[in-house]
Amino acid sequence: MTVRTTLTILMLVLTSHVAPAFAASCPDSTAANQPPAVPITDDQGFNHWGNAWLSAWYEPYHMVHDVLVGEGEFAIMAGKFDYDLTFHKDLEDEDVHVFLYGTGMTDWEYLGEYRTDSDGKIYAALGNRPVGHYQVRMIVEGDKTEAQGFLTVVAPGTKAVLFDIDGTLTLNDFEAVKDYLGIRTARAHAFAPETVRAYADKGYCITYLTARPYWLMKDTREWMTHRSLPLWHIHSNPDGELFTKKDTAQYKTDYLNWLIDGGLNLIRVYGNADTDIEAYERAGIAKQDTYIIGELAGDDNTQPIVGDYSHHYSTIVLPTPDADE
Repeated sequence: MTVRTTLTILMLVLTSHVAPAFAASCPDSTAANQPPAVPITDDQGFNHWGNAWLSAWYEPYHMVHDVLVGEGEFAIMAGKFDYDLTFHKDLEDEDVHVFLYGTGMTDWEYLGEYRTDSDGKIYAALGNRPVGHYQVRMIVEGDKTEAQGFLTVVAPGTKAVLFDIDGTLTLNDFEAVKDYLGIRTARAHAFAPETVRAYADKGYCITYLTARPYWLMKDTREWMTHRSLPLWHIHSNPDGELFTKKDTAQYKTDYLNWLIDGGLNLIRVYGNADTDIEAYERAGIAKQDTYIIGELAGDDNTQPIVGDYSHHYSTIVLPTPDADE
């Protein structure tokens, strides 16, 4: 059973029905992106000496699967804990502390202690939260290494802009060649970061949908921070395998439908590959709202972005009204 399937089942079981409000603009992200220091937990060490050795010799590659839910839904977040970019040895049977901070909060809320399973995973119950944007920290008891993720709770009709990453924001299409070794230092298309930030400043929810395996999210978040891209909702391949072209299109279609069913109004989507074009069409997104950069720009009646984002930024993005207009 995949992480996504598990989360779907748990959400359906635990969903509380609350009468939703309607909103156009995205929840404010200021609090989630400017949290206070996380409280330090007592140092109890590792449960197993082998994990202490693992931590001493290898770099942590922990990650959290971001969660986006509609207002009134119970949220559950998966965390995955392992060490080393190549080795990816799972951290088994160890304790992880979970904290949450965000919209309307004045301090971190402690959500409890969880123990990793044989795959190095935990599933943390985040609860039924008000509409807002929240940062979640999962901290390993043994060595205080941590993973960061985000919970976004949206009201029906919330306006959003969605971006693929590889070949769309980056110059290199790592997704196409299945070679991710350069993602930490990848160059961005000119005015790509400015384009994303402009939408965020106008009140649109920013969503990233990538076929990158989940174990690359640590590097992905570091790259986005380095490029000053808004850290909103990022969804990666939860199974960790390298997709075929057919798999990629279906995976993206499924998640687009998930987002739409959850209450997002995707006003524009961005991509570069034929799998992006196919997935956007199958999810019912209009061609006039589908923007493609690169060799396939304008294919299948999509809107072309020629060269880089500079012209698109000045003629399309900047004149776009705010989300609440």
